[in-house]
Amino acid sequence: MKKYRTIIVDDEKNVREVLELLIFQYCKEVEVVALASSAAEARELLKQHTIDFIFLDINMPKEDGFSFLSSIPKEDYCIIFVTAFENYALRALKASAIDYLLKPITPRDLVEAVSKAVIHYELIQSREVEKITYQDSIKNLSDNIHLGSMKINKITVSEQFGFQLINTSDIMYLEADSNYTILHLSGSKKIIATKTMGDFEKILDQPDFFRIHKSIIINLAFLKAYSSYQGNFVSLSDGTSLSISRRRVNDFRETIKHFTKSIE
Repeated sequence: MKKYRTIIVDDEKNVREVLELLIFQYCKEVEVVALASSAAEARELLKQHTIDFIFLDINMPKEDGFSFLSSIPKEDYCIIFVTAFENYALRALKASAIDYLLKPITPRDLVEAVSKAVIHYELIQSREVEKITYQDSIKNLSDNIHLGSMKINKITVSEQFGFQLINTSDIMYLEADSNYTILHLSGSKKIIATKTMGDFEKILDQPDFFRIHKSIIINLAFLKAYSSYQGNFVSLSDGTSLSISRRRVNDFRETIKHFTKSIE
């Protein structure tokens, strides 16, 4: 079994030690090489050891996780953020393909994060385009958290064989497909994402994106028309016609009042 060498960077001693123990118990593919209580200490460890993964606390005193990343060749590592954030910053994390853990850390969440990190690490090591996208995703995440913006303008979409960073304004509508989601973008481009529709619903801004059906979310910026003749349907700017479920019609009609006065 391949071993992925890691360091744990967190200013809380108990978090470092508990995470090290959990990794030893549940993640046999990961070897904890050293622990660091600060960004400065972590930089020294990276000089001394060959490292694949970095478990990194976002909110550390003096120098936070993103400042630390700006000081190292972050493209050489796969980052798993560790955070206690529960506000908009958590939403920003979910909008990226970056792996993260919420404190207090559970074995199940750890195993899931490590499994994703292994996939991402192998991708960024083997494909230059994935490495660039990964770096852009970290920068986008850093910008969102530091600017304190409640609006998510870019998301990193995980696919079966990689990930892409896309503007949310380019998404026309989303279509559920079992445990996957098909993103229909402007210009007739499609992306099959490995997140569920529910995952995207938690990330995308309301009411810009509205769920008209259990399997469809539309971007209201692309809405062209609504018809209640022989059913309830919306037409998008590219001519796509989509059905609105009866239980969503009233909410839909109320929502579109904020976007246009011409649709009745």
